[in-house]
Amino acid sequence: MKIDGIPYRSVWRDATDPRCVHIFDQTRLPWTIDILDLRTQDAVAHAIRSMQVRGAPLIGAVAAYGLAFAMNKDPSDSGLRKAAEELVETRPTAINLRWAIERMVAALSALPAASRAQAAYDEADALCDEDVAVNESIGRHGLALFEDLWARRRPGQERLNILTHCNAGWIATVDWGTALAPIYMAHDKGLPVHVWVDETRPRNQGGLLTAWELGAHGVPHTLVADNAGGHLMQHGQVDLVIVGTDRVTRQGDVANKIGTYLKALAAHDNNVPFWVALPSSTIDWRVTDGVREIPIEERSPDEVTHVGGLDERGHPARVRVTPQGTFAANPAFDVTPARLVSGLLTERGACEASMSGLARLFPDLVQSA
Repeated sequence: MKIDGIPYRSVWRDATDPRCVHIFDQTRLPWTIDILDLRTQDAVAHAIRSMQVRGAPLIGAVAAYGLAFAMNKDPSDSGLRKAAEELVETRPTAINLRWAIERMVAALSALPAASRAQAAYDEADALCDEDVAVNESIGRHGLALFEDLWARRRPGQERLNILTHCNAGWIATVDWGTALAPIYMAHDKGLPVHVWVDETRPRNQGGLLTAWELGAHGVPHTLVADNAGGHLMQHGQVDLVIVGTDRVTRQGDVANKIGTYLKALAAHDNNVPFWVALPSSTIDWRVTDGVREIPIEERSPDEVTHVGGLDERGHPARVRVTPQGTFAANPAFDVTPARLVSGLLTERGACEASMSGLARLFPDLVQSA
């Protein structure tokens, strides 16, 4: 995608120093475009934990480079094993992180130690290229869904209203995004799409990142408070809800940013389609019951008690929004049961949120799980 007309990926290797990887500091967006240089496993781990880099597919890609950095320092079997364990522990909910590290370890384990560093960079590069192709394919399948909805529009309907929660755009992946990819494609093709953007408290990824992305691409959108979605659905102002995900179980349960479950309930009550866009790397074939088995990250209460933005002088500022001493809980994700999901959009097409639906698209993956 582009910033000020310049094409970027969300992670890329330096042209002159191939052992340096660049990312955008997402904690600074959209106020400033800060590009960070990563050269060590520790720097990668910090970027993931602090959410300087976020979004399940992007976390996996950046973690892959983190393992490559570790191979520069210690390419032994014990070094590989230790680095993999440390990187996997940085964020517990997004399965793409574990998937990427397991893929890297499988590719490197059979190689002699002296060959592992270069092979790790090559494998991380390949992983990133595949992510771009996968997300573009998700976008094409989602575009077909949008086109079908528009073809069946109500008489006099002037636009296709899409509601999304959190950020599943290009800044959450290597490029294109998952849930936003079909929105970009629909807009570029001339479909009159309009996006209701949930603010996504407490970190406001919707208000900060999704609104920034859509605005930069010229997609019409309106920011709404998280609790406005049900009201909009009741009044026929939402034609489809589409979100990304950090982990999908073999039965089709979906873990995504906190508040997604409530959107799914409202959509179900108002007969609004609720779709989830994901690469196959987000499917955790080892988990059946999402509510009971997916670990939910508990983040700092400061994210709830404080909010960041710009002050009246246009300077970044952080202020408290609760009384001093107020205790806050901050579960970062919730799980939407498969029964509330209209369908899953993947790189191989759309399917129902079920074991049989996923197995139909990915027989090769389900058999090896």
